[in-house]
Amino acid sequence: MSKRLSALAVTFVALALVACGAGSVGVGNTALMNGTTYSLPAVESDLAMTATVPKDTIGEELPEEGVGSIKSSVWKATLGGFTQTERTQSLAFPPGTKITIHNLSSSVAHTLDVVKVISGPPAVFPSKPNLSIPAKGDGKLDAGYASGPISPGKSVTVTLVKAGTYEIGCAFHYGEGMRDVLVVKSGAKPGPQATPPSPSGTATPWR
Repeated sequence: MSKRLSALAVTFVALALVACGAGSVGVGNTALMNGTTYSLPAVESDLAMTATVPKDTIGEELPEEGVGSIKSSVWKATLGGFTQTERTQSLAFPPGTKITIHNLSSSVAHTLDVVKVISGPPAVFPSKPNLSIPAKGDGKLDAGYASGPISPGKSVTVTLVKAGTYEIGCAFHYGEGMRDVLVVKSGAKPGPQATPPSPSGTATPWR
């Protein structure tokens, strides 16, 4: 059984024990119910639980922090550092959506800047774009938008005011692979996710 399924099984067992016994008391790895002690299986200490990013949210962090990178066959480019789910993917929202940009990192500040507006695939990212560190755009995402620095664990909101296809990147870490494609179009769907990190990796949980 996978680590995640094992952890869920532990949770269900614990909930069932509490639900079945009013006044039951949990002690350490045991649950006491009507005078009987039940041992619960230990949860491995290196278990990394991840959760899906909330609706209308873009999560961002360095690819090696957990979200990874993906070679997109649609965009003919390597995307990294931005996700609508758990791991890197191309992004998509309908026009008019007010989204949250959330820094998933526990230690590194990031930005979300519009690199350029393109007509569609392929996504050809410039090697050294001039990205703004100060915020630009008055809370509306369009050509030239920049979120400004987002501290670890913090968020900013922005409204997707205009349909289009936007190449985006982090002003601090563009050269380290934080670049992606954001499609603002009715009915558009985010792309496939990057491969999950290895069991020994450090997948970043949603915070």
